[in-house]
Amino acid sequence: MSEALAMQGGTFEEEFLENGVAKTEAGRFVMVLRREAGEDWRITRLATLPEVVAAKQGKLSRYGVTALAGQGPRRSEQRTDMETGSWIDVGAADELSQKPVQQVLLGRTRIALTCKDGEFGAISGACNHVGGPLGEGKLGGDYVVCPWHYWKFHCRTGQGEPGYEGDRVPAYDVRVENGRVLVRSVASSKRGRLPHEPHPLSRATRRETGPIRVLGISTTAMTATHPRYSTSDDLLEHSLKAAADILECETRLLRIRDLNFRSCEGFYSKSARACTWPCSITEMDPGDEMEKVYEGVVHWADVIIVATPIRWGAASSLYYKMVERMNCIQNQDTIANKHLLHNKVAAFIITGGQDNVQAVAGQMLGFFSEIGCQFPQFPYIAHSRGWSAEDMENNQRYVQRSESLHEGAVALVHRCADMARIMIEGTLGDGALARGGRKGHELDTRAQLLGSPAPDDPSGATDL
Repeated sequence: MSEALAMQGGTFEEEFLENGVAKTEAGRFVMVLRREAGEDWRITRLATLPEVVAAKQGKLSRYGVTALAGQGPRRSEQRTDMETGSWIDVGAADELSQKPVQQVLLGRTRIALTCKDGEFGAISGACNHVGGPLGEGKLGGDYVVCPWHYWKFHCRTGQGEPGYEGDRVPAYDVRVENGRVLVRSVASSKRGRLPHEPHPLSRATRRETGPIRVLGISTTAMTATHPRYSTSDDLLEHSLKAAADILECETRLLRIRDLNFRSCEGFYSKSARACTWPCSITEMDPGDEMEKVYEGVVHWADVIIVATPIRWGAASSLYYKMVERMNCIQNQDTIANKHLLHNKVAAFIITGGQDNVQAVAGQMLGFFSEIGCQFPQFPYIAHSRGWSAEDMENNQRYVQRSESLHEGAVALVHRCADMARIMIEGTLGDGALARGGRKGHELDTRAQLLGSPAPDDPSGATDL
């Protein structure tokens, strides 16, 4: 067996390094050629700069190259070889067989090389889903499992798992010669993608006309079969009641303790692109109820009021479980320049037997600002009796009886609704906040009976 360095005409002068590959000033790539006894030369890979330097210095043996540069095939033969696909040496079979799955490069193309039961296979290294590195995945039976979101592709054919065969990645021919693994540079099959119904959350964010919508989120934990009084829940429910009764807002209450959803599983830690919108877990697990939070925060609410107790100087564990899963919202801003939240107002209710209100509020303000929310003046109300107040029954009694705290909860939702109204009407126009149907506010009986316009209807229109 002989090896040589060659190029498509020209000399080895003025080489420079480009993306780790030696290239001449004229833009020609330098190639490593190999020839078995009695066979023609074939291209195996692109040469590295040290190999080119060694060729110029006559030190080819240091790199395992035994022939002088320039002994390759004629240009016409090279061109034909490139068009039909050359066999590229990717390494020693003994070494490559030690790993069931690994990534190799054909020039700049990522390949997932597999070895199962002594047989090599090669498929594209880019997953059909969001481009995850299949060469860094695992082998499950005959299928390469993507390390990002666990899509599966047959290790030799590239086809998807049973039922999804049409979701396939390109496959490459592989052979072993003289203890070396050779992969053909041109794929033997094409990539195929089955149509996948988009997740409902992936729809465009567009505010429907109607009154201000206020979403309350409780992050207090308690025994499901034996609910207890919660100071933060009390103030949150009081603010939502005022929003509906006084401000004629639409309201929803989400109790995070009632939702069954998985913790964040760290897809972002694998790669920023592995953290997707909608959330990868939500897409994979139809039973994951974090979808209700996403729907409320991204698509429905104008105002988001989050209530939390203070737990060891921080917000509740349920709060953190929720916001860790909301990282997919913030990640769209940072990696895709896609802003999911528009004209959203956030505010907070923070209560507890221990102090540290400002630190809890600071974290909450920081997170919700990162996902695109705005804040009214004085964006949170809070209560704490301090570090030494261990008599929690008195703490509860104080909040239950406190007119100022309940008035503060009402004032908070007033400020939020006012700010939301300014932002929505400033962006979408006056018609965006059309009042709801007649069931949404007090009826004017006289107007219905006599056909005269209601006192607050400037148009003079009637329904009769």
